[in-house]
Amino acid sequence: MSYTAEISRTNPTAIIFLVDQSASMSDPIGGEVPKSKAEVVSDAINRLLTELSIKCAKEEGVRDYFHVAVIGYGHTSVGSAFNGDLAGRDLVPLSQVADNPFRVETRTKKVPDGAGGLVETETKFPVWMAPVANGGTPMSRALKYADQLVTRWIEEHPGGFPPIVLNLSDGESTDGDPTSTAIDIASQATADGAALLFNLHVSGAGGLPVTFPDTDAALPDQHSRLLFTMSSVLPSHMRSYAASQGYQVSEATRGFVYNADITSVVQFLDIGTRATELR
Repeated sequence: MSYTAEISRTNPTAIIFLVDQSASMSDPIGGEVPKSKAEVVSDAINRLLTELSIKCAKEEGVRDYFHVAVIGYGHTSVGSAFNGDLAGRDLVPLSQVADNPFRVETRTKKVPDGAGGLVETETKFPVWMAPVANGGTPMSRALKYADQLVTRWIEEHPGGFPPIVLNLSDGESTDGDPTSTAIDIASQATADGAALLFNLHVSGAGGLPVTFPDTDAALPDQHSRLLFTMSSVLPSHMRSYAASQGYQVSEATRGFVYNADITSVVQFLDIGTRATELR
């Protein structure tokens, strides 16, 4: 299975984000920036949606190379985490995502001033999902939701690049062992390859992340090893891109990050959504 199918408007692919919205996501993320894990994850996904929209923008508008779902899970609920006009929807064509942010914030960022220093400038920041933190971690239900989306997508696009599911969480499932459902997702396939499931554990502890490992030897506990086992091996084009970003990779490297800080969250999403050639 090659993961080389061309992605086009007539043969798009699906990206499904599963976002832990449990109460512990209100805790600060590891590192020096005083932000909650929920804020960091929502910012990273909102930024990625902007980047995908720009990447797919042509003269006639944003092309629907991707359909995107953002599914939140926390307390007793699992469902769409989109706000505003997209609320309640799951897989949404990218052009509709681009046209319907919940709000557009004005933020400041530092950019080079041309003289070796930095200067603050204002930038527009579209927001599609807001940070939420409440209740438990129904990860098993979230994966079942994703499994249903993957099933439907593959039935409608049997020859396309397989769906990508990215699960971002800071804790263990509170509604049972998610292993069997993870296996169900990865057992589904288009003619181009099996559906991909990648997992990121968001950290509040600090310390070095374990990023894109090829064994579970450096992982500290049963939970981290479970997430590693649930994670798909990175396809070759994603491994090549990860290597170009300085990561040590092998044919056994998995789409998994443990103890992630802010930088790791952004890089995980960048590598995990890296597509083949767009046409």
